Amino acid sequence: MATATSPQTVAPGGKPAKVRKDRSRTFWDKLYSTAFIMPIMIVFIALTVIPLIQTFYFSLTDYNGSSQEIHFVGFQNYSEVLASSELSQGLYFTLLFAFMHTIFTTVLAIPLAVTLNKRFFMRNFSRSMFFFLGVPSMAILGLVWRYIFSPLPNGAFNQLLGIFGAEPQPWLADATMAQWAIIFVSVWAGVGWHATLYIAYLQAIPGDLYEQAQIDGASSRQQFFHITLPQLVPAIVVSTFLLMTGGLKVYDMPFAMTGGGPGYATNTVTQSIVIQGVAQSQWGIGSALGVMFMLASLVVVMLQMFAARLISQRFA
Repeated sequence: MATATSPQTVAPGGKPAKVRKDRSRTFWDKLYSTAFIMPIMIVFIALTVIPLIQTFYFSLTDYNGSSQEIHFVGFQNYSEVLASSELSQGLYFTLLFAFMHTIFTTVLAIPLAVTLNKRFFMRNFSRSMFFFLGVPSMAILGLVWRYIFSPLPNGAFNQLLGIFGAEPQPWLADATMAQWAIIFVSVWAGVGWHATLYIAYLQAIPGDLYEQAQIDGASSRQQFFHITLPQLVPAIVVSTFLLMTGGLKVYDMPFAMTGGGPGYATNTVTQSIVIQGVAQSQWGIGSALGVMFMLASLVVVMLQMFAARLISQRFA
């Protein structure tokens, strides 16, 4: 029995008219998509690409921000950045802060989210309390914790130690203690916000998985490592990406708590860029530091995205 087929119109060029119509529709779809993207591309080029090119240009000059005479100095600014102990210390603390802030916040936010996702009395109030920690400005939190961690005897922590007969501690006067005090405050402020992010993903996990696991006799620990944690991989990727990028550009909280001290122990790269480029009118050195920091951040983010892809493929 012969199969009935619709008549196919053949164009003069030898191609079916239907194919030409589909290709025409694809062309107009691409044109419409490009038209919608163009405004964003123009803004991106104006606010990101052009300033980056200008920053690289200034990094090769002795521009001071006001002089009309600009001299080309090659990579001299980059050499001064690498030879400066202040700037290298800022890069060290920035990387330390970014990695430790990301690790501790993630390790604490996941168990907190699992706990807050269970049913208990005043659950919503508890969620709000943890989320509220990240609402105030980091600069304001830094000023508050500057008083709490004050190395003077009238500091809040030192007064608490005095009740138990302990000696006052130089919380923000010692280099190592000041660095870890800043990391502690940043984790304290950010863990609630990221726990809220994890709660949103936890509520999307099908309950059938846990019911089947309970029927099979899986313990709570086995359910966490074999169901909850693999299902949270997309949330972990998003959360750690936000934490790492935010940690690399940190400025307000360390500056409010210590001003970069003692010495340059808590100095950050962004703070050095502002001081060198604006306060000391050394735009060339500030631009060179900005270019180097951008490249270092790009490497860190690329490595993080590569690791996230491997983890996602492992648990897909």
